Amino acid sequence: MKIKIYTTDSCPYCGMAKEFLKKSNVNFQEVDVSNDQEAASEMIEKSGQSGVPVIEIDGKIIVGFDVPEIKKALKKK
Repeated sequence: MKIKIYTTDSCPYCGMAKEFLKKSNVNFQEVDVSNDQEAASEMIEKSGQSGVPVIEIDGKIIVGFDVPEIKKALKKK
């Protein structure tokens, strides 16, 4: 399972999402889009959104800290 989370340091929901993923015992790659314009462009292209967090779980894009959607995507292992 491949998980990538696009974040910024100043986003409280990003921290909550990362904590949720850690408690779910899944490995994820964090990408801070506040310092990486290329990653920010990639995130916007994938999600159509410029807000964070954007979570990608095996190609499924979840915008925001949407616990039911995250749980649903994680169960499809």
